Amino acid sequence: MTPTDLPPTEQLVEAVRRADSSQALLLATRELAASGDPGAAPVLVEVLGFNNPGAAVAAVDGLIRLRGAAVEALLRLDAQNYGARAWAVRALAGIGDVRGLELLEEALGSDVAASVRRAAAKGLGTLELHHLSTAEQERILQRCLQALLAASADGEWVVRYAVAVALETLAERLQSRGQSLQALLDGLDSLAQPADGNPPVVQLRARLAVERIQRP
Repeated sequence: MTPTDLPPTEQLVEAVRRADSSQALLLATRELAASGDPGAAPVLVEVLGFNNPGAAVAAVDGLIRLRGAAVEALLRLDAQNYGARAWAVRALAGIGDVRGLELLEEALGSDVAASVRRAAAKGLGTLELHHLSTAEQERILQRCLQALLAASADGEWVVRYAVAVALETLAERLQSRGQSLQALLDGLDSLAQPADGNPPVVQLRARLAVERIQRP
């Protein structure tokens, strides 16, 4: 069977597999990502490990577009493939599926790249929980809160900035469930304090978060 005899999505997959240059891979990945076909997920995940940043960005966009249909393929990634796992964290953060919680926690707490930790922080603030029971939602929100509070001492300010944003988002969800916000506010207060290595942009963002949370 020639490539033109294949179904449309399989033709796009074949184009990715036959790409013989970085540019060809980028273009083929963009087309596959734009298809919106859940069957494209495994191949888009493969692209994350091809050492082609442009194609990886396109693959992440496509995986986020697929939402929950992409999660299992992302979670099956080899933990030893660091480059691919870093891109997977970005995809899972954008998808917001609770199945990615453990990987996001791990990335925020221990990934060597600040950009990956920043993405993980964002993801922990925006997980979709509406389909879960109230008890399960509360349990997961507490896990997210503890991970973010621990990361408020991260050595990179860009991560701490993301933590401040995520804590504000999380506060809205905790408030709607009647849960205590004191630990969260204490974490933001620590981010708002002048200190060596804590630039004004982080301090101001943390203060803004506190003001918004406490606004009547």
